[in-house]
Amino acid sequence: MLCHCPEHGAERSSDDFPVGVVIPLRGPAGIFGPSCEAVTETALDHINASGGLLGRRVRPVVIDGGRPVREIAAQVGALVRSGEIHAVTGWHISQVRQHLVPVVRGHVPYVYTSLYEGGENSSGVFCSGETPPDQIAPAMRWMRDEQGTRDLFVVGDDYVWPRSTSRSVRAYARELGMRVVGESFVELGTEDFGPTLERVRGSGADTVLMLLVGQDAVAFNRLFAARGLHEHVRRLTPLMEENMLLGSGADCTANLFVAAAYFRSLPTESALDLSGAYTRMHGPEAPPLNNMAESCYEGLMALGALVRRAGTTRPEHLSRVGDSVGYDGPRGPMQLRSGNIHQRVYIARAEGLGFEILARL
Repeated sequence: MLCHCPEHGAERSSDDFPVGVVIPLRGPAGIFGPSCEAVTETALDHINASGGLLGRRVRPVVIDGGRPVREIAAQVGALVRSGEIHAVTGWHISQVRQHLVPVVRGHVPYVYTSLYEGGENSSGVFCSGETPPDQIAPAMRWMRDEQGTRDLFVVGDDYVWPRSTSRSVRAYARELGMRVVGESFVELGTEDFGPTLERVRGSGADTVLMLLVGQDAVAFNRLFAARGLHEHVRRLTPLMEENMLLGSGADCTANLFVAAAYFRSLPTESALDLSGAYTRMHGPEAPPLNNMAESCYEGLMALGALVRRAGTTRPEHLSRVGDSVGYDGPRGPMQLRSGNIHQRVYIARAEGLGFEILARL
């Protein structure tokens, strides 16, 4: 496994290209932190075998993105100012991104890999994750047309991504002739969803749109099934992966639909190549390869494509060439536009502890 900051100080070399990798190692999202670490190793093995970046070996500096946001920003800011990291990437929640942008902007490039609410346009900041227009809007249309969804209840964690996404969902619902019949936002780390589920039951919703992170979604799925709601109320979410299915239990994931740009079962050539490389490096007992982990792979691929195209890490130069940068990754063809990557998105249904891809949206 990767070493964590600050131990990297003893390993520093002028021939290295150190990249800060901000991933959750605790908290609700810590459930897929080990997968993010493992796939980062796989990505860097690929990049370094191809000559690294600017002729230098890329070395990860892992930063725990599951701590309080001000602590994360302070650590990243110190590493940037001291020259100990030359770029930042990784999966972390939008609340962390909002605190990182001011400390990295204009100093080092930052590739944010998580699905998010959209709207980030800071110079030198690039977003490789899914956004609601490409992910949630077409998923809602598909659920209406294929599953008969009409009345939605939104359940989310109480921070910027769920709150902002819920506003977008209301606009999409109006366009699609659907209704949002209720919403409930809970504190990150919530385990008791009893009051929320009583509101869901009383609302008459036929579908719950889940905007819950990691372990919070696990707790919700378990109680949702325990209350018998899974038998007649569907769930749709843009954030669900194999670790979360395993934590929820196969009996708790009936009628659970997921919209995402990557699933481990995706049959693209690049996705199969990644799966093979990941298994060869980490073995069959490795943490499950999943959407959040794979996004870390995409972030490093995007960083590499940007730096190679610009011939430098200066953020303003990367922003200048950004719209001419594309690459083929496990998700398929990826093309930057105005700092964001627009990508293929799929709808899948949870089947036990895996996903059956139903359609490309």
